Amino acid sequence: MNALTVLIDTDVLIDFLTDREPFTKSAKEVIKKSQASAINAFLAPHSITNIFYILRKHYSIADRRQRLTDLCMSVSVALIDANLVMKALVNNDFDDVDDSLQAECAIAIGADYIVTRNIGDYVKSKIPAILPNKLLALVS
Repeated sequence: MNALTVLIDTDVLIDFLTDREPFTKSAKEVIKKSQASAINAFLAPHSITNIFYILRKHYSIADRRQRLTDLCMSVSVALIDANLVMKALVNNDFDDVDDSLQAECAIAIGADYIVTRNIGDYVKSKIPAILPNKLLALVS
């Protein structure tokens, strides 16, 4: 059986990077599955800039750069281009362009799932959303 391909939403990545309870354990396990090649995990490129900004309350600039560099060694970064951005901008199924861009990235990588704690954000996504613990149950 081929490994599942997933796009990890920003919220799960922040859980991983900040040890945000009670979500840390499942977020860390998702990243470990990626490191072990049990899943093909991706993140959307704009997640990096969003996370860099959000982590400013937790870490220095140097620490943020290092943590995100380390993350990119464990999780692949999806490629985006102007066409994908335009698809996200005109997709009226989403009120939030960030979520729309995440969904378009998931389509572009051929994802089986979007791993998120915010399932409701992806109700109209062509790629189904799944909670981290549900993904872990599938790949265990």
